[in-house]
Amino acid sequence: MKSDMPKPANKVAFIDLQAQRRRLGQKIDDALARVLEHGRFVMGPEIESCERDLAEFCGARHAVTCGSGTQALHMAMRALGVASGDAVFVPAFTFVAPAEVVALIGATPVFVDVRENDFNMDPVSLEAAITTARHQGLNPVGIVPVDLFGQPADYPAITAIAEKHGLFVLGDAAQSFGATLDGAGVGTLAKVTTTSFFPAKPLGTYGDGGAIFTHDAELADVLRSIRNHGAGNDRYDHVRIGETGRLDTMQAAILIEKLLIFADEIAARQQISERYTAGLSDLVRVPRLNDGATSVWAQYTIIIDDHDRDAAVARLREANVPTAIYYQATLHEQEAYRAFPVAGNGLPVAESLTGRVLSLPMHPYLDEKTQDWIINSVRLALGDG
Repeated sequence: MKSDMPKPANKVAFIDLQAQRRRLGQKIDDALARVLEHGRFVMGPEIESCERDLAEFCGARHAVTCGSGTQALHMAMRALGVASGDAVFVPAFTFVAPAEVVALIGATPVFVDVRENDFNMDPVSLEAAITTARHQGLNPVGIVPVDLFGQPADYPAITAIAEKHGLFVLGDAAQSFGATLDGAGVGTLAKVTTTSFFPAKPLGTYGDGGAIFTHDAELADVLRSIRNHGAGNDRYDHVRIGETGRLDTMQAAILIEKLLIFADEIAARQQISERYTAGLSDLVRVPRLNDGATSVWAQYTIIIDDHDRDAAVARLREANVPTAIYYQATLHEQEAYRAFPVAGNGLPVAESLTGRVLSLPMHPYLDEKTQDWIINSVRLALGDG
């Protein structure tokens, strides 16, 4: 590889939100101006429009927006009846939100190992975790597969296990909304699916936001009630304990505009992932898609087996290439979660991945010249050149 390749003129961005902002330009300004004009800043008309567009995009019958991806998980678990004494199975190699919500409800998160080929929940470990939970006197009720880095989990295998044991499946699509599995959109692969619109997500707002997807009309009605203080026939009729879970109208207006270009951005992410794979697959372990799956490539995460990752990160920083490590510790290794159960056969893959993964810059506006610089810099950082 070349060691004299010229640096990009601008600083390399890990995620370039401003490039998208420039593309949307006046459309975002006009959308926000319409909200300012009508003044319905909470549950304005954009909320219903946004929910309709989101549901249509993924193929779900119902979409219920809310304040964040974590709140979406919390509302969904409450609607599904999760309670103290219950056990909910979550992967150990992921962001904290699904385990956090289970614990906040008073239930017990039980940690499951992941598969190295796709970073997602391992069905074999899931079976072991269910046995562990029952041996500890817990009541298994549900599974939360997390579609890590943009690719759906193995929903057919996980759903078969769920049906065998009488458990619900709650899909956490915080990183995968827009992806598909066997032609079905994320949002339709489980009884209920949540997502996040945090700004750095493939489809993000300019603040916090989330949504819940389901085909179940009754469940959707319960979710709408929960997000608005448990309201029944009107805002002062409370039929259940609720919360303030509403998405701001301005964020909905932004999502409407962003969703119009989302398919194009997903296609661009796929092209960028292919270019990374072509440039790095002979040097590191690159991410691969499972049969029948597409990804929105929330992250492009490589596995470094035979090199010093910390040294490589330092060299890449010197080359003006930002990186990130998702995740530096498994959930069960972190102080707040060490007391919770793990699958009886342990979590060896999750524990191993924390020391070997490295995520590279990924966004739809990563031009080829900059990406070539990144690929070249990775190769040099790992001693190939």
